[in-house]
Order: sequence, then structure tokens, then C-alpha cells
Amino acid sequence: MYPQGSNNYQINFSGLGCWLTIIGVVWLLGAIGLGWIVKSIFALLVLILAAPVIGFFGFRWWLKRNLIEGNCPVCDTQLAGLKNAQTVCPNCRTQLQVTGDGFTRFTPEGTVEVNAVDVTGGSDRANDVDVVDVTVEVLPPAEDDTL
Repeated sequence: MYPQGSNNYQINFSGLGCWLTIIGVVWLLGAIGLGWIVKSIFALLVLILAAPVIGFFGFRWWLKRNLIEGNCPVCDTQLAGLKNAQTVCPNCRTQLQVTGDGFTRFTPEGTVEVNAVDVTGGSDRANDVDVVDVTVEVLPPAEDDTL
């Protein structure tokens, strides 16, 4: 039946070298102690899993302390901004300074703030020119916090 006879069994040792290397490494690590490796891998795994959670809650804590919500002092639009930053109102395009109390108009040094109190319209009939009488109230200068 078989041309070579009944002795056709062959043993293949080609993968044995890989298994012997793995067994040797495990035996060597077992001889010097595996505890420090297992503990290091476990600590690294805990750090990898805990870092995003700690980062998320840390970011929320920072955002709660630094995010200011309020209304634009010019057009009363609801706004949100980071404390001590400058922003622009998307509705009226006014430059605003974000403070701990809310939003204030950003005015460069030397700007005089005035509020229009009474505006009445009329015309000068002698010259055919429209005249607008404006009464203004000059606000006192802002107090400096510098000493």
C-alpha cells in the first residue's frame, strides 16, 4: 500500500525553539521574582485608565471657576466668556471685558463715557436745518485700583 513501508512517521521540531525560549524567559523571571513586573504593569494600567477621568473633572472644576455668564451691557444679549478676557458681542459688535462680575464695555485709556439723558428733535425754520438738542450727563472717571 505505502511505497515506503509502514514507517512513515516523522517528528517536526521546527516550532520547538520558540516554545523553549518562552519557557526559559518565564522560568528566569520566576526565579528572580515576578512581583515587581506585575505591580508595575498594574500601576501603569491604573494610571492610563484614571488620567482621563481626573483630567475631565479637573477641566470641569477649572471651567466652573473661569466661565462667566451674563448679558451684554449695551444690547442685553446673553453671553458667556472666560474671566479676564476680551470678547466681542456677536449682536452689537461692542468690545467687552469679561470680569468676575460679568461683562463691561472695553474702553481704551482716555475715553470719556457719556449717557444721553434727553434727546428732542426740532428744526431751525430760518435755515431749514434739522436741529437735535442733546442733553448729556458726563460720568465721573472710574476709580483706579492701583495704589
